[in-house]
Amino acid sequence: MSSNARNWHPDTALVHGGTTRSPYGETSEALFLTQGFVYGTAEAAEARFNGDDPGFVYSRYANPTVAMFEARIAGLEGAEAAIATASGMAAVNLALMACCRAGDHVVAAKALFGSCRYIVETLLPRFGVSTTLVDGTDIEAWRAAIRPETTACFLESPTNPTLEVIDIAAVAELAHAVGARLVVDNVFATPMWQSPLTLGADVVVYSATKHIDGQGRCLGGVVLGQKDWIADEVMPFVKHTGPSLSPFNAWVLLKGLETLSLRVERQTSTAARLADMLATSAGVKRLIYPGRDDHPQAEVARRQMRAGSTMIAIDLEGGKEAAFRFSNALQVIKMSNNLGDARSLITHPATTTHQSVAEEARAELGIGEGLLRLSIGLEHPDDLAADLETALKAARG
Repeated sequence: MSSNARNWHPDTALVHGGTTRSPYGETSEALFLTQGFVYGTAEAAEARFNGDDPGFVYSRYANPTVAMFEARIAGLEGAEAAIATASGMAAVNLALMACCRAGDHVVAAKALFGSCRYIVETLLPRFGVSTTLVDGTDIEAWRAAIRPETTACFLESPTNPTLEVIDIAAVAELAHAVGARLVVDNVFATPMWQSPLTLGADVVVYSATKHIDGQGRCLGGVVLGQKDWIADEVMPFVKHTGPSLSPFNAWVLLKGLETLSLRVERQTSTAARLADMLATSAGVKRLIYPGRDDHPQAEVARRQMRAGSTMIAIDLEGGKEAAFRFSNALQVIKMSNNLGDARSLITHPATTTHQSVAEEARAELGIGEGLLRLSIGLEHPDDLAADLETALKAARG
């Protein structure tokens, strides 16, 4: 690697960061599809296992291709270390489990992806970890909930699907006052538009399935944080429970990182234009976009995000029936519960991603029957605008 790597701009680091080459000197990263590794002598094997030799042991623990992905994303995020996982939810589970023991306490924002709420509300209490859910945008609610035994705080920002923006620095200050770690799911902002570690977060998690792959090809996740914590707390969990990323998926994600900045910049530009259009469209009861001045947390968004998002939320008049008519009328935009794809995607959270969340809880979070989540892709903005106009007419009946 170049000695100037630390001074690279993100676009350069996304192409070259973390690259190691075999003796063949390949241009593209090598794909090491191997379960294990061969040792020349018994003494060499012993040295590898007891840590005297830092080489690879088994691909469940670490793999050269996976290591390149981890190094590249860690460099982009500004993290000391990273551990890649088989999916985004594996990353969330890993990060929270590594922070907690029986008797500990976790505070999390209420506005979470359905599976994240399951981990906080159902899974952690099974292992003796008490949890409290708060309104993430209310700093006083965090202050009231955090206790001396709190070991972790967890939030998404922007949130899924209502795009609330939570003050990461303020929550980090409260968490650190009792020695707790702040874990931030940064999927919607992407590493291009928000850097939680510089705002005080201790751990960042991603579903690499989303923008990092960005083309609907594979699953993946990553946990980023301090080197000692990754080595002492996270790595043993990975070694002994096996949520490891496959080398092939790591290779695909490396290819995704090469174009991440280009894709996210284009998607965000288009999302901002479409959000402005939708905000004044008949039949739209509420438009939520972090890049607009009418966003409820616009001041926080301007302070901690470098741009809006690739995501838009709209709440249609007419409830579920209007939302379904809208979705069914779309031709360019596809229905899928994924996001961050090159293709524009739409989902109805109340019946898909948040279907498992109790109706009362959905109402509290603002996830009504008319709410739709839009992930903006790489199609031409004019074609997307025309598709949305057609759908709005259909929604109005």
